[in-house]
Amino acid sequence: MNLNITLSEQLERILPLVEKPGRYVGGEYNSIVKNWDQIETKIALVFPDIYDIGLSNLGLQILYELINDKQNLLAERAYSPWQDMEGMLRKHDIPLYSLESKNPLLNFDIIGLTLPYESLYTNTLNLLDLSKIPIHSAERDENFPLIIAGGHATYNPEPMAPFIDAFLIGEGEEILFDVIEVYQKWKKSNQAKATLLENLTQVDGVYIPSFYKPVYDSDGLFKEIKTTNKIAPKKITKRIMGRLPYAPTKFIVPSISVVHNRVAVEIMRGCTRGCRFCHAGMVNRPIRERSVEDITQTIEEALKNTGFEEVALLSLSSSDYTNILELVEKISTNFEGKNLTISLPSLRIDSFSVDLMEKLKDSRKGGFTLAPEAATDRMRSIINKPISEELLLSTAHEIFSRGWHTLKLYFMIGHPSETLEDVASIATLCKKVLAVGRKAIGNRAKVHAGVSTFVPKPHTPFQWVACDQEESIYEKQRLLREELRGPGLKFNWTDPKETMKEAWLSRGDRRLANVIETAWRNGAKFDAWQDFHNHEIWMNAFIEANIDPGFYIHRERDLQETFPWDHISPGVKKTYLKTEYLNSLSLRLRGDCREQCYACGITQAFNHLRREDPGIIWKCPNLNPRRSN
Repeated sequence: MNLNITLSEQLERILPLVEKPGRYVGGEYNSIVKNWDQIETKIALVFPDIYDIGLSNLGLQILYELINDKQNLLAERAYSPWQDMEGMLRKHDIPLYSLESKNPLLNFDIIGLTLPYESLYTNTLNLLDLSKIPIHSAERDENFPLIIAGGHATYNPEPMAPFIDAFLIGEGEEILFDVIEVYQKWKKSNQAKATLLENLTQVDGVYIPSFYKPVYDSDGLFKEIKTTNKIAPKKITKRIMGRLPYAPTKFIVPSISVVHNRVAVEIMRGCTRGCRFCHAGMVNRPIRERSVEDITQTIEEALKNTGFEEVALLSLSSSDYTNILELVEKISTNFEGKNLTISLPSLRIDSFSVDLMEKLKDSRKGGFTLAPEAATDRMRSIINKPISEELLLSTAHEIFSRGWHTLKLYFMIGHPSETLEDVASIATLCKKVLAVGRKAIGNRAKVHAGVSTFVPKPHTPFQWVACDQEESIYEKQRLLREELRGPGLKFNWTDPKETMKEAWLSRGDRRLANVIETAWRNGAKFDAWQDFHNHEIWMNAFIEANIDPGFYIHRERDLQETFPWDHISPGVKKTYLKTEYLNSLSLRLRGDCREQCYACGITQAFNHLRREDPGIIWKCPNLNPRRSN
């Protein structure tokens, strides 16, 4: 009997029995179904979380359109099923399938996993297992799909190394098609999988973990990573696009309510602010901007294609977009009276940002969000976020006096050298902001403080520091809970146990793979969901692996230590990161690197792109910067 018919019949019986069957049926407006038998290469794009979260992932939407624009390729989607649906799939022995054609993922040529954050690791193993695909790369021969992964979490690929055939480091819009081309040539050759992996090592930005072996010293410290195949490069440098790539305009319109039901347009990629804690700010360099005309045209086409009523203008620092005023004015004029909500996240703390939001006339539907991150000058000097209290309070006054009732302030605790006095200053500052609001609009003013816990991420200046102790985090949160009470104040925080998990997964080496697998086999999944994180399962997995989690999270690194991720290069030099770390110890601030170049190395790493395309303009001061420490 035809497998597709059998699967369809089975789904008809089980979908009425699960919550939100719309997650699993496909057929959404703008989804694409091609003739399976007429396509040379089939790619499954997989986001390891539920449909409600994964559908709006911009990276997946970009690749979905780009791949399906090719006649000989198809891209279909799959997401993690919720627990009820997983139970049904396992009970009825139904493999995980794509939404478009209902083909099992096992039938695809390539499975592309999006890993933007580490808490998706156990879901990734669960997805492979549900698809009846062995979770270990070594157990998958040429009869199984090629398993590739990309996303921010893959800048330290080692904890997931045994499970992934190839990591695509950097921006996937170009590198993915190079991988597909290599795959197609290999497929016609009828050679073994090992040959495919060897051929993929010749694609810039592709990391084949099975061709590398970590070496540890007698104390258990990571010493180096050695190549086990002579053609494997010693260092993998991320791939970037010289210009911002294609912006999708045919967003999939979901069948059910999802987290972000909107048009998302990336106006700028990269950031020059140099916040020392920010992983995205370091690995996404250099700055590349989309033109005002391109952005407005993309919005217009996307709205026609979707009927969405919300547009998000995405970047890491929207106020730094060169023509931001022109862009906002043009959007306000072009889309006036269309009942659109325009969001402009990641704004600087200044009155200019408030002016921008004021021009987006319907933006008051939500609160206004600012991210001071720290509340004392000393802490702001450590993290390189020089925002004075006076500027924050004056900006708050502008916000409240122009009609916003709620101001959301984001902070982090657990920074290096932080004291309880620094933490208490967060509450003091929030109360001052609330007082400014009440003076402007009375008791309608509200301040919401979101306080996350700092994790020292790879490829940042803080990769040498230790993560704060769990009990210390609890103490700081207790202080803030006590102080941030009363009318007009709200306090949200992160469970310290979740912070510990994020820290060991992001800073781990290949030995962590055993812990991840054990935790998954013992029931860990949906680790990004606060209600599902089971700390005991993870602790038992560490015990079974005979590994101390504190080794990865509470140990300060020596400046000369080699990291498990050093063979993965984001283009920013380790020497630059080290200089920035030393600057944090001496409370030395750095300015915006558009104004002065600090020789991070990004222009030298990718000057070849400028030579190939002289029209590329990056927002760096010069091509051959003088070192300025």
